[in-house]
Amino acid sequence: MKSFNWIYEHVLAHQADQDIEALLPQVRSADALAVIADDRYLSAMSLRVFRAGIRHAVVDAKWPAFESAFFGFEPEKIILMSDDQLENLMQNDQIIRHWGKIKSVRANALMVTELAAEYGSFARFIAAWPVTDIVGLWALLKQRGQQLGGKSAAYFLRQMGKDSFILTDDVVAALKAQDIIDKAPTSKRDLQTVQDCFNDWQQESGRPMAHISRLLSYTVGW
Repeated sequence: MKSFNWIYEHVLAHQADQDIEALLPQVRSADALAVIADDRYLSAMSLRVFRAGIRHAVVDAKWPAFESAFFGFEPEKIILMSDDQLENLMQNDQIIRHWGKIKSVRANALMVTELAAEYGSFARFIAAWPVTDIVGLWALLKQRGQQLGGKSAAYFLRQMGKDSFILTDDVVAALKAQDIIDKAPTSKRDLQTVQDCFNDWQQESGRPMAHISRLLSYTVGW
């Protein structure tokens, strides 16, 4: 495994015409994450679900209509939506009418309210989760929510500013080039191996996982 210093110097050497620091993702502090309203978390989570497999600009253009259709994504209101109410949304041509994804909003609202009851708010739950076990948070969101498998949980967390690496094709290629993994990590064991590497790089550099992830992706092809 290459050191973080090697990764950073490698990127600087091959991207000399770029302001590398300006390209790195924004990361919110735990305090900042904890005060975001839970409806904004559910909205962002739902946005990620509906973006999957669809051009993002198409989904984003319709999002005001989604906000209206789903009561501003207030979790307590959405969990009370009946099956008939959800089915009626399939007639709403202002939103994307995908039955599985529409149902996932209510299921994920239930997850948000359950975790909020336990932690005081869903925001506090997200804020308190240690970045040294971000793969554990991905697994929990996938298990307790709907349509949050694959990279969806990681992209949702990144969108909210929660520090998280993302296993993009370039990041996976970089990890393979360093013989950390030999295939895209999907098993619990392989994901933990990747987590351990990012933990080591974070300890070495003091950088957020999101920065390390982006820098690592820039090492591919050079």
